[in-house]
Amino acid sequence: MGRPDITVIIGAYNAMPYLTKTLTSVVEQSIGHDRLEIIAVDDGSTDDTGIELKRFASLYPQLLTVIHQENSGGPSKPRNVGLDHAQGRFVFFLDADDYLGPEALERMLAAAEKNRTDVVLGKMVGVNGRSAPASMFVRNQPRTDVFSSRVYWALNPLKLIRRELIKRHSLRFPTGYQVCEDQEFTALAYLHADGISVVADYECLYILRRDDGGNITTVTRGAGQRIKALRRMVDLVEEHTAPGPDRDALMHRHLSIDMTNALYHLPHETDQALVREQFGELRELVERVCTDTLVQRLGAVNRLRCELIRRGLLDELIELEQAVGAAQSRPDLVTEDGRAFAALPFFRDEDRGIPDHFYDVTRELQTRHRLDAVQLDGNLLNLSGHAYLRHLTTERTSATLLLRERDSKAEHRFPMATVDTPGLGADEDDGLTYDQAGFYVSVDLTKADACDRLPDGLWDIFVVIDHGGLTKEIRFGNNRLPEIPSKPRTYLLEDTTGSLTPGTLYYTNPYDNLTLDLGENKHRFDGKIRVERIRATSDPMALVIRGVHALAQSPAQHLKARLVDAHGNNTSVAAATSQSNRFEATLPLSHLAAGTYSVTLRLGDNGPQGRNIPLMTQPLESVLRWTRFGFPWYAKINQNTEGLHIQVERVSITKGLTRRLTTRN
Repeated sequence: MGRPDITVIIGAYNAMPYLTKTLTSVVEQSIGHDRLEIIAVDDGSTDDTGIELKRFASLYPQLLTVIHQENSGGPSKPRNVGLDHAQGRFVFFLDADDYLGPEALERMLAAAEKNRTDVVLGKMVGVNGRSAPASMFVRNQPRTDVFSSRVYWALNPLKLIRRELIKRHSLRFPTGYQVCEDQEFTALAYLHADGISVVADYECLYILRRDDGGNITTVTRGAGQRIKALRRMVDLVEEHTAPGPDRDALMHRHLSIDMTNALYHLPHETDQALVREQFGELRELVERVCTDTLVQRLGAVNRLRCELIRRGLLDELIELEQAVGAAQSRPDLVTEDGRAFAALPFFRDEDRGIPDHFYDVTRELQTRHRLDAVQLDGNLLNLSGHAYLRHLTTERTSATLLLRERDSKAEHRFPMATVDTPGLGADEDDGLTYDQAGFYVSVDLTKADACDRLPDGLWDIFVVIDHGGLTKEIRFGNNRLPEIPSKPRTYLLEDTTGSLTPGTLYYTNPYDNLTLDLGENKHRFDGKIRVERIRATSDPMALVIRGVHALAQSPAQHLKARLVDAHGNNTSVAAATSQSNRFEATLPLSHLAAGTYSVTLRLGDNGPQGRNIPLMTQPLESVLRWTRFGFPWYAKINQNTEGLHIQVERVSITKGLTRRLTTRN
């Protein structure tokens, strides 16, 4: 066996019965055994973990290496031992109670090789009630970093990491920590990486909440270990970043998650001297890192926590933690002057005098929305759905459709009619329902801009919710009913002058939001209407043009077949819809005067906004003959690279007799 592409490192301690599924998911990876190496480190298990590892090693002796050691007290040492033995170009750390999707390693390796990145995150899914990081998996990210994405909010090491990066920077997991021992390793890998990829379109890793509560973060109690880990990460961030937005972005994560986890345990400490000591450590950290710009990034609860800590208000901090921990739902909201405030402890308490901005949750208000229907019906943009602000009743709420042109930022707003939605949201917000969250709007796009047609451009679609002066813009469309087509749909708009403009409703990539493309900015019209066959018929004497279209609505009413003589005189015949996506135009020939005619298929009027549809399908030569008022006539049809032409003539009696006599002789 040559050098493997990936070494999977599994540290295992009392991991049965979960270990079986973990190992099975690795040996069944689509990447194949010849590109894979598994190193499992039994960290002094007292259950059947060692037996199960031995069984798998006997089944896959060329694939799995098992190392037994005395219990080390945490996952760091087993992972380090695995690194010491790894031979793969990449390593993937897998916990013994988690498991992989069948194509996980193949897809993640492909992302690393295609994008030449050092770290790859695969989408994680929580199992059995365990939460999983999600914000960084909204979309695939071929190449990013910790400052321009959300990857830093996933500091577990369950990722694909280039081993050369680990060797170059001598990365190892620190020992002596009972929680968050993996954060330093992962953070340094991120910061030193030459690019990070995110695979979000495939469920790569399933992380399990054990039925026995054996996950290490579950069994480790107390604030002390968490404050110790927080201090270590604060030191690391300060060492590797300069003061400013980049540092604040990373500190934001540690204060929002790690400080919160430490404070969760603080009220449960029974040793008050220890509580005061731990509070002092937190105060030193907060005063050290909490710049005004960083505090502005934090959510209201964490802003208030930092303010209480900075003021040295231990009792108030404990009261806040008890209130937050005991709350079965969000605190009540107070809306005023276009802002929303959380009625947390000490809100507008005269004795504490904490400013309102520490309670401001306007930015944090969550929305729920869904697109139920959207189409262009003639010139009308019809749109319906629902939208609301969570935890705020819809009785004082109105909705507005906002069209914003992407480049010019021009805006047009249209009030939407309210549609009753009885019982909406009852299963989510403690029984609160949003009974008037539905809406419907119909906008005539040919009159949308001060009674003129909406200009060409990319018009992004928003819904604006107004709750008593508090407004929230929602970029709309990414949550929609499954029956709504996701592919672009092109329509034809006709203004008051008869000019036609293509309009395409489509969903953006990667965010999947609804946009109206007016005027072929991203979606070309050429090829949307295509002629498939042209043939001459003798009963009736006619030229039949048949074709197919790829429009959301039939273009037949705007489509005409035309005969134009040498003097510019023309005869037009409207096309008809023959099937859902097909059309047919029949040009009668028997009434035509003698002369040469050109044939065109025209969409729209004869002005500059109209367009000819290409007719050339294959060479065509045909002659039709008929009698009119006792005289013989013929039409000679010829189609070549120069176009489609019809020559109509009355047969000369003299020439006809001469031709017959010549034929007989």
